[in-house]
Amino acid sequence: MPNNEIENAAAILRAGGLVAFPTETVYGLGADASNPDAVKKIFAAKGRPQNHPLIVHLADASHLAHWVRDIPMAAHRLGERFWPGPITLILHRAENVPDALTGNQDTVGLRVPGHPVAHALLQAFGSGIAAPSANRFGRISPTTAEHVRAELGERVDMVLDGGSCDIGIESTIVDLSGNRPTLLRPGKISAAEIEEVLGEPLVRPGPSSARAPGMLAVHYAPQTPLHAVSGKVLAETAYRLIAQGKRPAVLAYHHAPIADARIAWFAAPSQEAGYARELYANLRRLDQPIYDVILVEQVPPGEEWNAVRDRLAKAAASKEDF
Repeated sequence: MPNNEIENAAAILRAGGLVAFPTETVYGLGADASNPDAVKKIFAAKGRPQNHPLIVHLADASHLAHWVRDIPMAAHRLGERFWPGPITLILHRAENVPDALTGNQDTVGLRVPGHPVAHALLQAFGSGIAAPSANRFGRISPTTAEHVRAELGERVDMVLDGGSCDIGIESTIVDLSGNRPTLLRPGKISAAEIEEVLGEPLVRPGPSSARAPGMLAVHYAPQTPLHAVSGKVLAETAYRLIAQGKRPAVLAYHHAPIADARIAWFAAPSQEAGYARELYANLRRLDQPIYDVILVEQVPPGEEWNAVRDRLAKAAASKEDF
């Protein structure tokens, strides 16, 4: 990417504007994390609740001390192992951290992204960039610049186009602010990998856990009703919907397509990494007014599919039974 585009984007951030940029996970909607007025623009552009905290992106781990008052050894270990990369750490915030970033909590989420465009922007800007996913709140996350433009339009001052995101789903979030490390959101980096580094098991979030992005029951959701269905009844369910006068769109990773013009059949990659990378783009293809229902073939069991299952469960959570 030309240096002048990066410099222009950094100038927009310094002036309090919004810049969408690629990370290895999804595209982020960035603002100067030290500027409360700029951060408020993120919430306005997304329609995001004010108590929903943001993640601050850093150029490298040396910037942690500006944002965190206590850096536990666990944070050093995870940062050394996985940064730059798709893991966010929840730590106790420093006094200078704006409330708007944290949802008025005593914690702040931080990560060092691994995408070269994100890294170049963070280096040029020279400070932290607050950046949730660059889409309307609760909707399907964007994995291309085109997705961002379709979602936000003129609400964002500049979009840096870094191509399609390599991972395609949001970062793993680990809360290190309590007595035990807690997995708040599954992602590409698995619980087993994190536990190996920490030397202790992760616990599940409880009532006193920090709030973090992606923890709501409903999220990552298309407007078209979505249902996860066993592959054994995938075709049967599609035909039942047709009998009800509905047109189904199907996303299958294992079952062969049905040659029936009344069913829009889309094939997803059979391996977890490819499935995750294309998940949101596939959901956007199916989230069209010409389809009445989205049927997604249930993905396999196993830890490597945990993050995908999490996203699909939340995408389907608000839909009524059919």
